[in-house]
Amino acid sequence: MRTSIATVSLSGSLTEKLTAASRAGFDGVEIFENDLLASPLTPEEIRARCADLGLTIDLYQPMRDIEAVPEDEFARNLRRARHKFQLMNRLGADTVLVCSSVCPHAVDDDALAAAQLSRLADLAEDFGIRVAYEALAWGRHVSTYDHAWRLVETAGHPALGTCLDSFHILSRGSDPKGIEDIPGEKIFFLQLADAPPLAMDVLQWSRHYRCFPGQGGFDVTGLLGHVLRTGYAGPLSLEVFNDVFRQAEAGPTAVDAHRSLLMLQEAAGTVAPPAPVVPTGVAFAELVTPDAEPVAAVLGALGFARTARHRGKPVDLWEQGEARILVNTGAAARRDGTTLAAVGLESPDPAGAARRAEALLAPVLPRRRGPGDAPLEAVAAPDGTELFFCATGRPELPDWRADFADVPGARRPDRAARVDHLALTQPWHHFDEAALFHRGVLGLDAQDSVDLADPYGLLRSRAVRNADGSVRIALGVGAAPTDDTVHAQHIALAVDDVVTAARRFRAAGGRLLPIPANYYEDLAARHDFAAGELESYRELGILYDRDAGGAFRHCYTSTVGRVFFELVQRDPGYRGYGAQNAPVRLAAQHTQS
Repeated sequence: MRTSIATVSLSGSLTEKLTAASRAGFDGVEIFENDLLASPLTPEEIRARCADLGLTIDLYQPMRDIEAVPEDEFARNLRRARHKFQLMNRLGADTVLVCSSVCPHAVDDDALAAAQLSRLADLAEDFGIRVAYEALAWGRHVSTYDHAWRLVETAGHPALGTCLDSFHILSRGSDPKGIEDIPGEKIFFLQLADAPPLAMDVLQWSRHYRCFPGQGGFDVTGLLGHVLRTGYAGPLSLEVFNDVFRQAEAGPTAVDAHRSLLMLQEAAGTVAPPAPVVPTGVAFAELVTPDAEPVAAVLGALGFARTARHRGKPVDLWEQGEARILVNTGAAARRDGTTLAAVGLESPDPAGAARRAEALLAPVLPRRRGPGDAPLEAVAAPDGTELFFCATGRPELPDWRADFADVPGARRPDRAARVDHLALTQPWHHFDEAALFHRGVLGLDAQDSVDLADPYGLLRSRAVRNADGSVRIALGVGAAPTDDTVHAQHIALAVDDVVTAARRFRAAGGRLLPIPANYYEDLAARHDFAAGELESYRELGILYDRDAGGAFRHCYTSTVGRVFFELVQRDPGYRGYGAQNAPVRLAAQHTQS
């Protein structure tokens, strides 16, 4: 199906919005009146610009407070409409959105409303324009889609149809099944938006918290299914009012928007991109650093050994059990310290995973490959982290480790360790995009978003994982776009006994994050421990959490650059990440910084 986006959904000037929509792959746009009024281009120039970009102008919007008003006011409304229709002819737009009235002068008279909408449609028809009438969720007398349709049906005018908006329908809890009673040819336009479940005024909810399909809590897929069963053949258009999107760069937002529509259509069964190839493990995490020594000291204390070096690049491989860390000191190293720059994901079908990613608009990363280098497919996540689809130790697939030569005399540690999870801090404006990306592109399941109390604001976190928990990624975001507090990324290592692992780390010269004594006083009040257990936790800075599935014991190393490590002892049934302990950990890290 054709795809469209309202210019109000993107930031920047009208020309920037049009360019972003075109580059992201949209077929058309809804031009929001404020964007046109603020543009230095004439309507003819905007029309030409859209044509040059391969965009159609699918809708002009909004026209407000038209119907169910006294005759003298309606006459003024028709005069205003005539000017707008002339403007639309210059733009080349043939459909106008008319919102249900919120005017205090509007009366609760369906017959009058239908008659005036019919007269408006008469005028529109003279200009070759269709009127799409939409029920605002906060409309004065018309606030539901079925009521709006009754007025359209009563008016019985060929140039008058309805516009369905998923937010206005689902935010009120209306049953969308009734959409199937509307003839598809009378649905002139479909606007799609998701939203998180919030208990607040619906107008404020709509104006500030809409998001792209798949990023909120509405069943947009179900609603689309009802619409498609009517025979609707128009575009799928996004109309999203969101404070974050209005401040973010238009290009990436438009790509995220188009990806959400591709995923929505896949869920509805109207398109079939390559199937997701769910990763089965973490092959490696790559740290980029200008100085390998501090990182090497921490890895050595954790029990890792430097086992191999890349044959053509300044990259060392450190291993412990199934956990592998690459330390890259190449030209891309940031001067502000060590960062977690790339993740290797074990994939049953690396090429298939890359095809899926490319189909869902993930940027495929070019890779300079030397003779004999293993073919590695890589894409960029929204935060810029490089994601490699790779295989380790599978004869039927190229092994990425073939690019590395063993370090002479290196001994591989005999301790068992693996990556329990990775925590990646997202830019403020990419948090929802990141969750959708990891769910749609990688096929991971998203868990509920949680709020974490930081001493300097409230942080958000949302984890994604595969079915067996062999891949877990916690996505976090700071409190505000101007938050200049650097929230580090971290690698959590699963160990059999966190007390033993913490003692070994400390004995090898590693520094554990100290936790305030007050935390352990509270812990003693909430849980029963074996003799000496709590004292060991207090000594080593080990935190404790429990849910219905079991216990979670974890502690943290000091931070190197923007990266730290976590030692984790997870009971098999525990599904969380110690979120209850996050405020204590964050406060302790601020104290140490």
